[in-house]
Amino acid sequence: MIVKIVVLFLLAMGVLAMFGKLRFPGQARLAAAKCRKCGRYRIGKGPCQCERGPKS
Repeated sequence: MIVKIVVLFLLAMGVLAMFGKLRFPGQARLAAAKCRKCGRYRIGKGPCQCERGPKS
């Protein structure tokens, strides 16, 4: 009985690993939202903080 539970658990983990490697829609848009210079995520439409310069 324990062996059957362990085998089912390992199969379930394998299926989850296969789904985790899939590319989900919207990942390209997330990659495009990063700054090209520093790699931080940009929020909004304005330039990144590294492009604006230091705050006054």
